[in-house]
Amino acid sequence: MEAAKTEIQVKYIALSGGVGGAKLALGLEKIIQSEDLMVIGNVGDDFQHFGLHISPDLDTLLYTLSGKSNPEQGWGLANETWEFMSAMRELGGDSWFQLGDRDLATHVERTRRLQIGQSLSEITIYFRQNFGIGAAIVPATDDYLRTIVETDMGVLSFQEYFVRERCIPSIQNLYFQGSESAQITTELTKALESKELETIIFCPSNPLLSIDPILSVQGLKKAFVDSGAKIVAVTPIVGGTAIKGPAAKNLRELGYTVSASTVAKHYQGLIHGFVLDQKDHKEAKKIEKLGISVLVADTIMNDLETKVKLAEKTLRYANSI
Repeated sequence: MEAAKTEIQVKYIALSGGVGGAKLALGLEKIIQSEDLMVIGNVGDDFQHFGLHISPDLDTLLYTLSGKSNPEQGWGLANETWEFMSAMRELGGDSWFQLGDRDLATHVERTRRLQIGQSLSEITIYFRQNFGIGAAIVPATDDYLRTIVETDMGVLSFQEYFVRERCIPSIQNLYFQGSESAQITTELTKALESKELETIIFCPSNPLLSIDPILSVQGLKKAFVDSGAKIVAVTPIVGGTAIKGPAAKNLRELGYTVSASTVAKHYQGLIHGFVLDQKDHKEAKKIEKLGISVLVADTIMNDLETKVKLAEKTLRYANSI
């Protein structure tokens, strides 16, 4: 628990969901001194399974920034084995959510530490130090916060919707259970109050399912504005489709036009700048009319080089606003 007392004076904060956001977070981690970067992870996806507390987005960040992730699927651990799930299927137990044998250790240890009174922040700090990650990784809140999806198949938790039902149900409404009382973590509060803070970046994560749960934490939007930092979002929509995941489907089902400018408008009043993919350059003027500055760039990240390039362009752009 001693690790949670560490003072971190960061210059850059990145908000991230899972795979898509973690790509840019990795690029940022490669070019920013470790003590200057804090990555805020979404916990709206967290859930209890087999009696274990599972934090999928935090784990994706931990595995990606430590170089331990499965490079093909972007989540989970490389060289994973699946004996636990095989045995569970033989017993007739739930098998819709895949837990690899090595990944299982993370959830068991997190659950054990929660049960002895450690906070999710303290545990995440311990994990990232254990994994050799220099940059801070912090949950948006240590309090209960869950993304609830109202669909044409009924009310589902996020993982039921995303994994069990494979995003097939049509979304009718979204809300974040616990957001009315969830408080910002101490680490994030200190970072936002720091005179060193320069830039806040919304990684290219699903705005509805990954970034909105973070922003729903009490007082966080105001703290962002009050920080005086430049706030820049990187588009998760390119050419009218999502780079990764169901963002386009979600936007369409909730009555939005599927476009990068829709995402920019979603963040209007909070962000100063928006990184738009070159395929959508014609939307730049529309976004600028919202009072948001625009950078047109190649936002597709296929390898480490493109992740680093986008991170460099995003930081230079933020500094120029």
